[in-house]
Amino acid sequence: MHVASHESHEDVISVPQAVRFPVEMAPPPGFDPERLETWPDVPGRLEWVNGRLLFMPPCGDLQGDTVADLVICLGLWVRDHPEFCLGTNEIGMRLGDDTRGADAAIWRRADLGEYHGGIRRVPPVLAVEVEGRDGHERELREKAQWYLDAGVAVVWLIFPARREISVLTKHLERRAARGDILPADPALPGLAPHADEFFRQISLQQA
Repeated sequence: MHVASHESHEDVISVPQAVRFPVEMAPPPGFDPERLETWPDVPGRLEWVNGRLLFMPPCGDLQGDTVADLVICLGLWVRDHPEFCLGTNEIGMRLGDDTRGADAAIWRRADLGEYHGGIRRVPPVLAVEVEGRDGHERELREKAQWYLDAGVAVVWLIFPARREISVLTKHLERRAARGDILPADPALPGLAPHADEFFRQISLQQA
């Protein structure tokens, strides 16, 4: 989740290429994980996990283009299902003691209150994460488990480099590759896209 405060965090430095992200940052004075205006303004993404402020660099082209296709796909479905609400752009959510952001998430509109400009505090029905770099599957799976433990019904993990999606629920994991249709879930009626829909742009670029 990347949020801007009133002042930039001036102590950002370059780190060696071998450093494994996410990197822990020292919270600035007055930091409150429940108040977006207290988060530092840094060129990347931030989450508050297990009492630690974690930093990730901005996403790259493979991840960014895949997220764009994902949002197009989910957006078309939400247009036909106005009882649901789609959030993206590292949409922030406060679940338990952690504050994290998703590449995309879908909530039941009835579960949401009025807009207040802050972090949502109810779990979405669907949360989606797109792998940014090869070798980070372990971190994505840990985050998927966090979602499920917090009450999210379905989690999609999308792996652009190998054109694969993992669909996880509390008790089941299924995988979809190019040419497959993602399994539908009763909590999201009719949402069963072709896996290829998420890889349209990167497939054209690499054709």
